[in-house]
Amino acid sequence: MTSAQVPAEAQEYEQMMGMVTGFWVTQTVRAAALYNVADHLAAGTDTAEAIAEAESTDPDATRRLLRTCASLGLMTSEDGRHFTGTSLLSTLQKDAPNSLRHFAISQSAPGHWLPWGMFPEAVRTGLHQVTAAHGEANIFDYFSKHPDEASFFTESMSNLSYAAALDIAAVLDTKGTGLALDIGGASGDVIRAMMRANPELNGGVFDLPHVVPAAEEAAKAEGLEGRFTTVGGDFFESVPAADLYVLKYILHDWDDANCVRILQNCRESLAEGGRIAVVDLLVEETGKPGLAPLMDMNMLDMTGGKEREIAEFDSLFAAAGLRRVNVSSAGAFAVIEAQPTP
Repeated sequence: MTSAQVPAEAQEYEQMMGMVTGFWVTQTVRAAALYNVADHLAAGTDTAEAIAEAESTDPDATRRLLRTCASLGLMTSEDGRHFTGTSLLSTLQKDAPNSLRHFAISQSAPGHWLPWGMFPEAVRTGLHQVTAAHGEANIFDYFSKHPDEASFFTESMSNLSYAAALDIAAVLDTKGTGLALDIGGASGDVIRAMMRANPELNGGVFDLPHVVPAAEEAAKAEGLEGRFTTVGGDFFESVPAADLYVLKYILHDWDDANCVRILQNCRESLAEGGRIAVVDLLVEETGKPGLAPLMDMNMLDMTGGKEREIAEFDSLFAAAGLRRVNVSSAGAFAVIEAQPTP
């Protein structure tokens, strides 16, 4: 019987069953990522027994994990004993350019996992659930006390930035721009991609003081240190002067009032004729599938921030004395450019 012949009610039942049990899949993928299954198979270690020995896991539980991963399309097996990874599984390899290994681990670890268990309360109150789950003011305070988990999260953000950086550099025109600063830019993947695309561009990262050394090291490794600068500070207080500010994955972490404060600080320090480029997911028409609506739920539960429609960005800009001048697509993300209102 083909899917077209299956009664609609049965199809909907199966679809809902998949939604309800989605967290089973999440934790199955987490285990595969934690125990480096993708890398083992790529290196030719292709049996549950061998992987279990390498990772100090239970052999039978590992066999069952691999069998389930095969049912999810992560690997294949002709004899039920030897496994071959698929291209889907390769996204969990440690050194894959667009690796999702650290993202898979960090999103299913206690820092995110436990607040998501309280998600209905976030809907009821409109408040994030990190405090209820962990007793911390925000997820970043939690990470400060759980460095191993923080490391997975930071690396996952770097992986995601790497994937987006090339797209952002391709669409953001920096001809004639003197200094571009990545605000809250961590290791500076985006700004370095922009500098590689434009050899005349001077770039830098503005982030918390304990973060910027990673950006300095990354720039030096690429031979960009002569055009690269870092400044430590707090974007809620002020930002250094520049011709272009890039705010990637920043505004979605915060409520409207904090976003306006960040944008106002950028506007006050922006050089004459300069721009602010906000890089975020864009919520489009209601009912359109995509990452943005689900990420909006993640922001509700984890940070108190939100993903926004273009009209909501316009409202933030207006409150900060800015106006939108351009919107372009960079992969899954929108690059929204704004300038001071005349």
